[in-house]
Amino acid sequence: MDGGFIHELNIGGVKLKNNVLLAPLAGVADSAFRTVCMEMGAGLCYSEMISAKGLHYGSEGSRRLAYHTAAENPFAVQIFGRDPDLMADAAEYFVKEYGAGIIDINMGCPVPKVCGNREGSFLMTEPDVAGSIVKAVSSRAGVPVTVKMRRGYKKEIECAPEIAKVCELAGAAAVTVHGRFRDQMYSGRSDIGVIKRVKDAVSIPVIASGDVCSREDAETVIKEIGCDGVMIGRGALGNPWIFRSILEGSEIVPTSEMIRNTAMRQLDLEIAEKGEAVAVREMKKHFAWYMKGRKNAAALRNMAFTAESVAEFIELVNSLD
Repeated sequence: MDGGFIHELNIGGVKLKNNVLLAPLAGVADSAFRTVCMEMGAGLCYSEMISAKGLHYGSEGSRRLAYHTAAENPFAVQIFGRDPDLMADAAEYFVKEYGAGIIDINMGCPVPKVCGNREGSFLMTEPDVAGSIVKAVSSRAGVPVTVKMRRGYKKEIECAPEIAKVCELAGAAAVTVHGRFRDQMYSGRSDIGVIKRVKDAVSIPVIASGDVCSREDAETVIKEIGCDGVMIGRGALGNPWIFRSILEGSEIVPTSEMIRNTAMRQLDLEIAEKGEAVAVREMKKHFAWYMKGRKNAAALRNMAFTAESVAEFIELVNSLD
């Protein structure tokens, strides 16, 4: 590893092998994909975001999102909500029942369904509520608590440094900052300057998120901004090799054989967790991402979306040249 900007990362006493992390990608970062990313070198992987309210009302889906294997440890569970007691209940549950080593609080999700319930990035408009949530979760989780946030809720009203400080004082062990306002969703460019301002405001580790899609991007934000690590989100879609690229020092362009082997590995993991029918459905989107920029990509994606059995999917994967 490049000692210049890749290094071990300590989050509240949990020591990670490196400072290149996988984001909590909703609908994407299930156990199979996380395991593949860990095998490619990711220092930590987060669960998909899990509703504290859903868990409270007995949602099996909420519990299922925390499924993981020993290969993913230390494992971070991300929860969202706005009721401090329910959030603390969820944190305690996932630590005791699922062995979560880190609890992450979502204050960054920009989607209307979440923000409309005054959850996710909406919490950045309510420093008192945000602080109360972090304090409640930190007091009961028994493991380090981190927070993921955006630059701010409304465009041109930056509040990440303020909210990060509130979270630190309430007990957060680290914060991750995505350099876009909630209004921007995923359009435009992520502003890395805000990460420097957050770093100047707190003494806990600060992790950069947003538009980190290459080794060069990772090096820029860590060296120039002085943050403690990077979180890879969309840059990992169809490209789990991005972790190796960053850690090993050169961009990896996957061969057909590498894609075949990785897709098959991921399929096997999906089957073990969810059964064959669901595994095939889950792999369709991943295969489409794996095909981006490759010869006959459109035709291969169409074939993937019409596959109905594991045998059909395996035949498709083995047809790559």
